[in-house]
Amino acid sequence: MRPLPDIWLKKPPLTVVVVVAMLFSIAVALMTFQTNSFKKIETSSILAAPVFAPLPITDIEPTGWLRKQLRIQADGLSGHLDEFWPDVAQSGWIGGAAEGWERGPYWLDGMVPLAYLLDDAVLQAKVRRWMDYILTHQAEDGWLGPVQAKDRRAYDAWPVFIIFKAMTQYAEVSGDERVVEAMLRCCRKLDALLDTQPLSDWGKARWGDLLLSLYWLYERRPEAWLLELAEKVKKQGLDWRAHFADFSYRDKLPPDAKFDFPTHGVNNAMALKTYAVWSRQSHNPADRDAVHAFIDTLDKYHGQATGIFTCDEHYAGLNPSQGTELCAVVEYMFSMETLLSILGEPAFGDRLERIAFNNLPATFTSDMWAHQFDQQANQVVCRNAGPVVYTYNGPDANIFGLEPCYGCCTANMHQGWPKFAAHLWMRHGDDGLAAVAYAPSTVKTTIKDVSVQIDLETNYPFDDTLTFTVKTAQPVTFTLYLRIPGWAQKPTLMIENEKAVNVAAGVFYRLTRLWKNTTKLKLQLPMTVTTQQRYHNSVAITRGPLVYALKIAENWKKIKEQPQKSGDWEVYPESPWNYALAIDPQDPAKSIAFRIGDVGDCPFSPQGAPITAVVKGRQLSQWTIESNAAGPLPFCPVDSREPLEELTLIPYGCTHLRITEFPWLTNNSE
Repeated sequence: MRPLPDIWLKKPPLTVVVVVAMLFSIAVALMTFQTNSFKKIETSSILAAPVFAPLPITDIEPTGWLRKQLRIQADGLSGHLDEFWPDVAQSGWIGGAAEGWERGPYWLDGMVPLAYLLDDAVLQAKVRRWMDYILTHQAEDGWLGPVQAKDRRAYDAWPVFIIFKAMTQYAEVSGDERVVEAMLRCCRKLDALLDTQPLSDWGKARWGDLLLSLYWLYERRPEAWLLELAEKVKKQGLDWRAHFADFSYRDKLPPDAKFDFPTHGVNNAMALKTYAVWSRQSHNPADRDAVHAFIDTLDKYHGQATGIFTCDEHYAGLNPSQGTELCAVVEYMFSMETLLSILGEPAFGDRLERIAFNNLPATFTSDMWAHQFDQQANQVVCRNAGPVVYTYNGPDANIFGLEPCYGCCTANMHQGWPKFAAHLWMRHGDDGLAAVAYAPSTVKTTIKDVSVQIDLETNYPFDDTLTFTVKTAQPVTFTLYLRIPGWAQKPTLMIENEKAVNVAAGVFYRLTRLWKNTTKLKLQLPMTVTTQQRYHNSVAITRGPLVYALKIAENWKKIKEQPQKSGDWEVYPESPWNYALAIDPQDPAKSIAFRIGDVGDCPFSPQGAPITAVVKGRQLSQWTIESNAAGPLPFCPVDSREPLEELTLIPYGCTHLRITEFPWLTNNSE
């Protein structure tokens, strides 16, 4: 065969190009077909693979304090709402006469992972009852759930987004083959519907949640129309990139501001993940990068010391007396879990832990039989009385109860702890396993056809030592990825009894080796006390992932009886709260002493706090309650001639009343 002319190597004839391209396309198609014959995931390069893939829920077993916390949740409102709260117990989604819109799906979205993480037969039976009803009552046109809920338009797409999330989780834990077919039929209906009834209101703002389920379906049934539907949804969805590119909401919204979906806090918490999800299809780096601009903007103008932002229930500025809705807390967490998976950046794990260990437990009673609608970083009284400081919410927004202010949080709060537990471990490709967030747990999976189990024993975040025991059925080489938090000071890793090695903070540390039998790893994440500069130059105290707040004595007053163990409660301070700290913000360690105790059965409670910090301060008589909240922080530093007192701080997540952003003194001495 004669060699190709040199000129063809530089510029081949068009016919040759076409033929070669056709042959290449056929070869790619055949390889793709062969790949699809054996795998459900990685069906095509059309969807970019996430950096880390979440594991099936049943691969992860929570242990230690985390399992106890999930048990508290199951024994509280989450496990019993369907027995007495009409919007779940008599939901239109299961043929009842009560609310048939978002609340039933919200409850189910958290109940599925809770039931299967705990391997609780009673809770699993509740989940199956709901799923069986929904799947066997699908409309002939494919629609899932009530066609029209009370006071809602017919075929409102938003509740379908939620039920899809619950159904995808259920399909993975149950293996129920009906789920995929039911979702596909509903998507066909939705595809046709959006041509005449485009996304609006909540669905328009929250379109990223639907993309998650569309991509989940596509990975199992690679049908091109699903991606066309995703593109349609994106075009009809709210343009969050434009919203944040020209961000004009740089302070608390005025009290007469009109309700608007782009300023709604929960919508923003959900939006944080949206363009990262879309980037799997768009392959546009700008979509991935937009995530950071969203987070930075919210931090700058509405951020709080705990990593969340104010929204009561719209943008509320930097004042720590403003509130943050519980729905925003759990949705922010889910956004971080999604971003960890898709983008694989360790900073998302840092943020996830900060919100999970601080904001999430602080908005519940310790037994999780009551919750707040809004929590405040500086929360010195919880009282159903006006006037209020909130931008939109009413006087009962921060009491602890069954459904204070609005019932959406009563329905949606359940996903927080279970989804956190379900996202502790993820896969990396075919031969990698990643610890993306930390809590006591066990993961069991298969790598290269070898059974692998890793036990993580730790009291983190109350302790800085994490001990991993890696067990393999036979020798196997794989990479273990360990997230090293950005705040860690000189972290170290020790393998077996070898000398500990220094590891860099703010990265995923990669450990590739031949794992045999049992291998122990000890990860040390030293926690150093630091301060954040906050509102009016105040300070917040942090140590590792925990934020510390003033422990205030509490007087609980029940104001309404509720079914079973629930109730509505006001909480009043029984000790002074208006202190300024005697602290040097540049060197806080010399002024604060930490005392480490045992992690008991209920660590997220004032009585069970495993860590206390002792610091000195003076009262500020001019700092008082205004509008049923801590008045505006004085500009710092401040002066006080009151006696110097010893104050106790505990982790934010252990408090119900607290001061988190403190004034600080010019006169620190006796």
